[in-house]
Order: sequence, then C-alpha cells, then structure tokens
Amino acid sequence: MPQTHFKTITPMIENILFDLDGTLTDPFEGITNSVLYALKKMGIEEQDRGKLAAFIGPPLIASFRDFYGMPPEDARRAVGFYREYYSERGIFENAVIEGIPELLKTLKDRGLRLFVATSKPELFAERIISHFALDKFITRVYGASLDETRTEKGEVIAYALKEGNLPPETALMAGDRKHDILGAKENKIASMGVLFGFGSREELIEAGADYIAGTPQEALEIIETLAADGRTK
Repeated sequence: MPQTHFKTITPMIENILFDLDGTLTDPFEGITNSVLYALKKMGIEEQDRGKLAAFIGPPLIASFRDFYGMPPEDARRAVGFYREYYSERGIFENAVIEGIPELLKTLKDRGLRLFVATSKPELFAERIISHFALDKFITRVYGASLDETRTEKGEVIAYALKEGNLPPETALMAGDRKHDILGAKENKIASMGVLFGFGSREELIEAGADYIAGTPQEALEIIETLAADGRTK
C-alpha cells in the first residue's frame, strides 16, 4: 500500500521529477552488458551478471570504486570503457516499464509538468526518452554532465530546480533507489519511492521516502492526491 503521511499543508504539487533507470525504463540488459564490457577492458572477468544490478541508480564512477575497489583514475577509465559500449549498443538494450506511458499521459492530461532527473548523462537520457516516444510527455530532461562535474542525484535535482525555475514546495521526486530519496531531501522537496525498479521497500523507507508506490497505478493515485489536495509530508 502507498505510504501516505500528511503532516503539514503546503502549496500544491505541480512538478514531478522522475528518475529514469528503474523508474521509467528497465535498463538491466544494457547497463550490465556495458559494465561487463568495461570490466573486461580493465582485466576483470565477472561471472555473476546479477550482482551488476547494483550499478543501476548510483553514479558510475562511484559504483566502479565501491564495488570493485578501483582507485579514482581507474574508475574514470572504466567509465570511459562503459560508455564505449553503452553509447553504441547498451543505450537501447532497454524497455519501458509496463504502465509508464499511461501514467505519464494521465499526469500530463491533468496539467502537471513532468521532468526527468537522472544520474545518467543528459545526452544519453534525452536519446532514450526520444527513442521510446516518451518525450511527448516530458517537459525537459535533466541529467549528469559527461565531465563528472554533476553526477550525484542531489546535484542533478538542484540543477533541475534552478534551470526549470521550479519552487521546491511544488516539486516531487519519484525514483526507485535511495539516491533519489536522499537527493530530494538535500533539496527539501517531497519524495516518492517506487517498488517496480531495483530498490527495495526497506532501502526506500530507510532513506526517508515520504511515499511508497508499489505500481505505476499507485504512483498515479499518490500524485493525483498531492496535486489535488496540496498536501505533503
């Protein structure tokens, strides 16, 4: 069931920031293929593809560092190898999550403005949104910079709020990993964790998600309530 705690009355939610990987699309095949390619280039043979799901969500350089103990320079090299494969093949080894087009259409028809805020490089994210014809619902895509100066989710959200001139009290961040929730908190905006991606309920609750949606339909119900009633945690 959705986690819906209302404590104070605030202005109406009007702007929804969606994570991309694990929230709008399922990128498991493309991301894991790209990681395997990068690891092989770095002299590492990984046999367990399943463990690479942990790369979905966090910034890449941090994942190579944290999961394979790479020093910063090696992690940057691995990211470069990752992008060699991803930019040509992995980017479209991907699929839209069932129910997402309907969710986005309904929200746009309700008059809400929809954005993407992702730790994926903005150029790649824009290509994915266009490829899957989700751009007709999305006002703008905000993502990481290729030079690694903007990679953390909190930085991307801050960038989206500033560039989009979005008042924090009108914004909601929706994502499947703790980084989405923590980034929202850094920027003092409401957050909704979704369970149809790669994070667990425990991860999202521990991070402090204001709301939890098990399905795109539950996400719709939560957002419609916030948009209609103007209430957040």
